[in-house]
Amino acid sequence: MTTIREVALRAGVSPSTVSHIINNTRFVAPETRERVLAAMAELNYRPNVLARSLRRGETRTLGLILPDSANPFFAEIARAIEDAAFRAGYNVILGNTENDLDREQVYIDVFVQKQVDGLIFVATGDQSPSLAALLRLDLPVVVVDRRLPGLTVDTVLADNLQGGLLATRYLIERGHRRIGCITGPSYLTPSAERVVGYRQALIEAGIPIDETLIRRGDFHPRSGYEQTWHLLRLDPPPTALFVCNDMMALGALRALAEAGRQVPTDCAVIGFDDIELASYVNPPLTTIRQDKEALADRAVQFLLERIANPNLPARAHLVPTTLVERLSGGTTL
Repeated sequence: MTTIREVALRAGVSPSTVSHIINNTRFVAPETRERVLAAMAELNYRPNVLARSLRRGETRTLGLILPDSANPFFAEIARAIEDAAFRAGYNVILGNTENDLDREQVYIDVFVQKQVDGLIFVATGDQSPSLAALLRLDLPVVVVDRRLPGLTVDTVLADNLQGGLLATRYLIERGHRRIGCITGPSYLTPSAERVVGYRQALIEAGIPIDETLIRRGDFHPRSGYEQTWHLLRLDPPPTALFVCNDMMALGALRALAEAGRQVPTDCAVIGFDDIELASYVNPPLTTIRQDKEALADRAVQFLLERIANPNLPARAHLVPTTLVERLSGGTTL
């Protein structure tokens, strides 16, 4: 590797002059600067960015912990966060916990060792002892997607309750009274809040809540498939389904197709997240859109502000959800 001394020798200046030009720490005459830059180009010199950053007490690197990178929603969130960080001059290192608390702790330890400047965190569950310990280390952290009760930390969340309301009201307005709901895990706040919205919309419309119409899934397609079959065996079966994420909704569409039920004629379906695949299935999926770019932009903004000023009070930001109307939601009965 070419060294600063070799660049200095080629340009006929001192190594300290080369260092001042690289780090922009002192005025250097324009003709000298041009001579040094030309020497750097001729020798293909690349400054050691990591060493320079460490000297300044920063690495220009952010950590990102996700619970399930195979889920397209989290993959799209990761891409949006990486884009937002890149625009701000930061790189992102990803850790995928596979919803495992031990892996979560390992990744936190790795990011601390790598001296990331801050961490964007989607927790494995509603409790995270590893994050509580991390906050005591004063590493800047922003929590995304899931509330963590009892922790004072910056959070950026989608309005999941609003999304549950929008989906269920949409189905009610189209004449449905027997609406099934396939939830995610009850210990995750996004899932719980979406079901609260579902229940609230039914109460507003004067429709009794039938607990047999509420089935618990796990946010994976297989559970959407299996829980839809349970609902289809009811007498009478639901005429519409609110499925609390798009991946489970894809499983629901398959179950309905195998049962010979036409969507939306026999059973309307609404998902949640608006992953890219939602518009390509047959029929295209009506869904509640989480604005992933807005979530990512605000999370990165909060984190960079926290890095610059660790003494800021904890902040919470709620990103609105919207309904994306496609064919699976049907028309008025």
